[in-house]
Amino acid sequence: MKTSNILVTGGAGFIGANFVHYWLANHTDDKVVVLDALTYAGNQANLASVAEHPNLVFVHGNICDTNLVETLLKEYQLDTIVHFAAESHVDRSITGPDAFIETNIIGTHSLLKAAKKVWIDEPKSRGEAPLKHRFHHVSTDEVYGTLKPHDPAFTEETAYAPNSPYSASKAASDHLVRAYHHTYGLEVTTSNCSNNYGPFHFPEKLIPLIITNILHDKPLPIYGDGQQIRDWLYVEDHARGIDLVLEKGRIGENYNIGGHNEWANIDIVKVVCQLMNEYFTSEANSELLTKFPQARLAAQGKSESLITYVTDRAGHDRRYAIDATKTNNELGYKPVESFESGIRQTVEWYLDNNQWWTVLL
Repeated sequence: MKTSNILVTGGAGFIGANFVHYWLANHTDDKVVVLDALTYAGNQANLASVAEHPNLVFVHGNICDTNLVETLLKEYQLDTIVHFAAESHVDRSITGPDAFIETNIIGTHSLLKAAKKVWIDEPKSRGEAPLKHRFHHVSTDEVYGTLKPHDPAFTEETAYAPNSPYSASKAASDHLVRAYHHTYGLEVTTSNCSNNYGPFHFPEKLIPLIITNILHDKPLPIYGDGQQIRDWLYVEDHARGIDLVLEKGRIGENYNIGGHNEWANIDIVKVVCQLMNEYFTSEANSELLTKFPQARLAAQGKSESLITYVTDRAGHDRRYAIDATKTNNELGYKPVESFESGIRQTVEWYLDNNQWWTVLL
């Protein structure tokens, strides 16, 4: 499908904002409407560099406002929804699951209702064919549950077995999207991605938390033994994958988007520590300690001494791994960034953009 006008929900969040930057740079004729409620993880500063772009419209609003979504679909003649908006932090879902049910399930249903009404029901009521459209739903590998060390990676055929309120709410939203396709004919696709990292990542998540804590000489908290394994995907590679799903993906299908890049959490932390030590001890970066005077251990090449093991969180999944063979074969998807290049770019971004993240701490 060739898009023309696209609604990006949660477009001021981490992955959504990176997607907006990517889309404006690579689809120069498309109108992009961002709908974001600007909760704690939504930050309009993520879009500051494109705020004046002639093809970008920002709307401060909630996906649960079905009437607002209907209005936007009509006013801007939107033919595509890319749905990122979600509560996504597992720890927060354990202590406060209600927000996850509201946003991830009820919010997704609100969008589906609006899309069905504007793209299918109203044209049919006028004796017309449904409008050209696509509803793309962005989900997570966490809906598949957990893997043992030698289990094969998740495929699109893996049975859902969510283990946290967050992943359960995302699984429910996936099922609603599927149901709206099979019951009402809404033209949908879904992608399930692995852990993203890169610019604009909210500081409570693992990689930015480690970076910012090192810059403040604070402990680096590691759950349990730190051997939980995740597949890591550079966020722009995720945007590229979604682009391919929109262009070439089959209606009603799910596509796994992964990084082919499994790491234990403790090893991720050690890699970030080594990079931070490298930057702070390099003569070429001698001004870093002036910029971040609290990063004394990094300046001594001792960031790893900040590692602190803490009690594991409840129901912590042991391993996630994405098998992206279907997406590779059908759509020609492959990550562009290696972990070595992606993590270096990420660390450098946080060192260069402290004015962005300091206000969030």
